[in-house]
Amino acid sequence: MENTKTTYNRRSFLKSSALAGGGLMLSFSWLSSAKAAEKMVELNLPEQWSELTGYIKITPDNVIKIMCPNPEFGQNVMTSLPMIIAEELDVDWKDVVVEMGPHDNTKLGPQFTGGSNSVRMYWKPLREAGAAARQMLCEAAAQTWGVPVGEVTAEAGVLHHSSSKSAKYGEMAGKAATLAVPKEIILKSPKGFSIVRKSKKNVEGQKIVTGKPLFGLDYRADGMLIAMIQHPPAFGMKLKSFDASQTLKMPGIKDVFRMKLYEEGFEQGGFDTRTFNDLLVVVGATTWEVMSARKKLVAQWEPAGDTKDFMMGRGGKREVIVPGGIESTSAQLKKMQEYAQKPAQQLRKDGDPETAFKNAAQVIERTYNAPFLAHNCMEPMNFFADVTDEKAVLAGPLQAPGWVEPTLSKLLNLPADKIEIQMTRMGGGFGRRAYGQYIYEAALISKQVKAPVKLIYSREDDMTYGIYRPMYTATYRAALDADKNLIAFHVKGGGIPEHPIHANRFPAGAVDNYLAEGWEIPSNITIGAFRAPRSNFNAAAEQSFLDELAEAMGKDPIEFRLELLKRAKENPVGKNNEYDPDRYAGVLTLVRDKSNWNKEGNEKYNRGVAAYFCHNSYAAHVVDMVTRDGQPYVERVFSAMDCGIVVNPDSAKNMVQGAVVDGIGNALYGALTHKNGSAEQTNFNNYRIIRHNEAPQKIEVHFVENDIDPTGLGEPPFPPVFGAVANALYKNTGKRHYNQPFSTSIVG
Repeated sequence: MENTKTTYNRRSFLKSSALAGGGLMLSFSWLSSAKAAEKMVELNLPEQWSELTGYIKITPDNVIKIMCPNPEFGQNVMTSLPMIIAEELDVDWKDVVVEMGPHDNTKLGPQFTGGSNSVRMYWKPLREAGAAARQMLCEAAAQTWGVPVGEVTAEAGVLHHSSSKSAKYGEMAGKAATLAVPKEIILKSPKGFSIVRKSKKNVEGQKIVTGKPLFGLDYRADGMLIAMIQHPPAFGMKLKSFDASQTLKMPGIKDVFRMKLYEEGFEQGGFDTRTFNDLLVVVGATTWEVMSARKKLVAQWEPAGDTKDFMMGRGGKREVIVPGGIESTSAQLKKMQEYAQKPAQQLRKDGDPETAFKNAAQVIERTYNAPFLAHNCMEPMNFFADVTDEKAVLAGPLQAPGWVEPTLSKLLNLPADKIEIQMTRMGGGFGRRAYGQYIYEAALISKQVKAPVKLIYSREDDMTYGIYRPMYTATYRAALDADKNLIAFHVKGGGIPEHPIHANRFPAGAVDNYLAEGWEIPSNITIGAFRAPRSNFNAAAEQSFLDELAEAMGKDPIEFRLELLKRAKENPVGKNNEYDPDRYAGVLTLVRDKSNWNKEGNEKYNRGVAAYFCHNSYAAHVVDMVTRDGQPYVERVFSAMDCGIVVNPDSAKNMVQGAVVDGIGNALYGALTHKNGSAEQTNFNNYRIIRHNEAPQKIEVHFVENDIDPTGLGEPPFPPVFGAVANALYKNTGKRHYNQPFSTSIVG
């Protein structure tokens, strides 16, 4: 057991016995980002609840209700986070009901789902929540029975005393509600966990498989209209004029109008964007009617020229000039090549890399390129809004309700307490739904037409609207001495419109002479976080280069990485190394052993390996590739993860397996290109994603077992997949692949 001081006071730990018939409700402001799902149980619970942030509610009949507001888009934290509370509360999991609450910026905080932070950030607060409730229930029982509290034990929702007295939690809940909050609580030892580390089924699983209305596209309201937007046909253009006479004659159409997203000088939040600011809106009765009528619009477009944005961020307000012009992929590639030859920003320097390269016996240099990628969430962007002069009610899928609320307040000229945001389950997020322009559009449209409206993007709208993974390039150089020892390492990376380099990650710290540089090219093509931002390219290039470097040095690729990590552990270079060499080596060793690397029995496979650290976790993959029907095919994958304590093993395995399939598909096929400012890929007929029959037959996932507090899992498995695929492709095709997607350079 672990003694810990509670990190809350009486006001943040609001207790209420408002439940009919007596009961206990514990609220914790530090539950603010916990995320839960609702169990398929119908209960006749009282409606009178205190206004809280996160909840533990115990009814007299011993039902425990956990209500948390963090958005869910498939990573299953709606099950995992309540498991943490239930573990410390010491309750039977079958008695737990989980529910998603609405957004409340004051009480619940930003409620952000992203950055692989949900479990990591709320591991301790949620444990404290459960343990504090358990301790108060024990105290209530002790006072009722007239025994020392140290003699009362709790197990599976029942309180016990050696005198044979016992009571369910619900019987003591009313008494517990009158007690003072404990100043110190006792947390369980991980070795004593009975819920955490045990697989639990998705608490929304039944709803999902039976088609219950969980998603934003399912949302309905009385009198709701449908809206769609006609945006410019190319980045760098804006609306000049339009003729909607034929559109307005179409069945079901209510209105067509021009709308600005942000007025001049508007201060955007850190996750706001304005891909196309001047929009043409069609509003009607049904989706099909609006889609059909939109085709009748006649619009003229003109160059937008340079535009000025005002952004609010960590450094305060800043002015951003978005360049005008019409961009094409061919010109972008040429410009990137030019920038790569220019001096860049120094991000980190150890030793004297210039002299080491000058005196090297051999220099190996390779350049890697990757295109823009579209998020392509299964559920396209959509949001419901009902805005009046007095209030706004919004509902839909988003990752960061706390980040959009301040902007909504400014756009609608409404105080935050007059804005209600209801969160639906998301049909995919991957970073795309952290950017709220589609929510703002829905709200402004509703305000304009004075009616409830659901804004819907078609797949083509979604794919051509921007918020892409940036376009990247990076050049890696390594200097070897006459004995083929690595004496210097240099990476110089850039992109449109950001660079991909994480300067303080491996192999920084493992090489005496090290240099990392970055450069960026401004663009009017909008980008945003894409599963494991920057890391998804950085890992691909770095891990491909390390394999090629190992081959030039005559070393096994896993052993070469382990040698570098040993150096980083025993005699590290620099002081800002982000990674733990032991944990990094641990996943490499585990995947080596589980895959039987270099052992007999794997002769039919072309094997590639890669490992990476990001979002506080470590991942390694061995990809086994064969030739099938004349084309490379990943048949098996072995994965090793170190993300600390694994709360829900089955769910964690599923997340890694999904990342592997996603990574293989993006590495081989993912690309979005532009011609004359327009996206050349507009739907899945020309934006290639992995097919069902192209997914591996086997993905075997292993976790390093330790008692380290949980770290990230949604994003860390994704980046090294790219490098492992590239390294397996080299074995399969006999040539190195430097340009993503790799399928474009494979000759069948």
